[in-house]
Amino acid sequence: MAVAPFPNRFAADASLLPHMVDIANDRLLVALLTEADYRAASFLDQRLLTDRIGREWMPWDGLPDLGSAAPRPHFIFHIGHVGSTLASRLLAETADILPLREPMLLRTLTQVAERIDRPESVWSPDLYRRRLAQALGWLGRVFRPGQTAMVKASSVITAIADDLTGADGHTLFLHVPLARYLETILAGEASLAETLAQAPARMARLAALLPDFPHRLWQLPPVTRVAMSWLTEMASAQHRLPPADPRHLWVDFEAMLADPAAGLAAQAQHFGLTPGADRIAAILSGPILRQYSKAPEHGYSPDLRRQLQAQAAAGHAPEIAEAIAWVEAIAQRYTVLGTLPIHAR
Repeated sequence: MAVAPFPNRFAADASLLPHMVDIANDRLLVALLTEADYRAASFLDQRLLTDRIGREWMPWDGLPDLGSAAPRPHFIFHIGHVGSTLASRLLAETADILPLREPMLLRTLTQVAERIDRPESVWSPDLYRRRLAQALGWLGRVFRPGQTAMVKASSVITAIADDLTGADGHTLFLHVPLARYLETILAGEASLAETLAQAPARMARLAALLPDFPHRLWQLPPVTRVAMSWLTEMASAQHRLPPADPRHLWVDFEAMLADPAAGLAAQAQHFGLTPGADRIAAILSGPILRQYSKAPEHGYSPDLRRQLQAQAAAGHAPEIAEAIAWVEAIAQRYTVLGTLPIHAR
């Protein structure tokens, strides 16, 4: 039997994931995944590349453009550490959904977009738009008719969210009040380290959104840097995913945990999915809510999450109060930010 040329196979085969971009050499690492690999993976990043995963570098222009008629994925956006992986796992059980959690390709596109108008940009604006459309077609491929791809993006991808969703796309955006966000990040050493590592890039984005921004990152203590990160992602979402637009469903993750059945039903309906009350009840009674979504081998629960938040709140009360005051002052100065959910209910 004749083997189809690689571009033809790639166009129709969701098992071939465009995983990692080598900008300098204009090529993509294509990884070979099963549907089970997609469902199991919490992150489609470098952690995916175990010895059993086949992969090969391909020139970008050697991969096909699927055209504007190609199915586009649904998107989940978020501010980071607010249950987006849990939401992705729950929604993947409501219908025939192929989940793609934090594909690295979108990180590269975001990095390119940040520099697209600068002298050092490696792509022209035209090339960026063309390759963005290509990538959306690739991420929308599925394993069978009737299946729908759903991308859970990294938090920083909100910076290009409107480019990804287009005029007809529907999105979910997850957030929490600032006070809860601070408690959540401070409750885990890894979460705090990751947030602080991303602070310089987020500070640059915030300064670009707010004219005459008066602050410098070195002036901010660590907890205030975490608050700045929250503010950056919330401001980006207001700009890119305005909550008044019915295409974008803004969900407070704390409210979702308080009534997960209603929350999951509303999210499914937003994406045009119809799992029914019995199906939702079965999903919520299963193991997903009792596991740590990023590492399902570990137990976790909403109650444990709240206990850890309470410990962080008690242990960092002065720093949290200072950080909240800093954000409140920014919100007063820049009325364009509107009403921000700063205090927990």
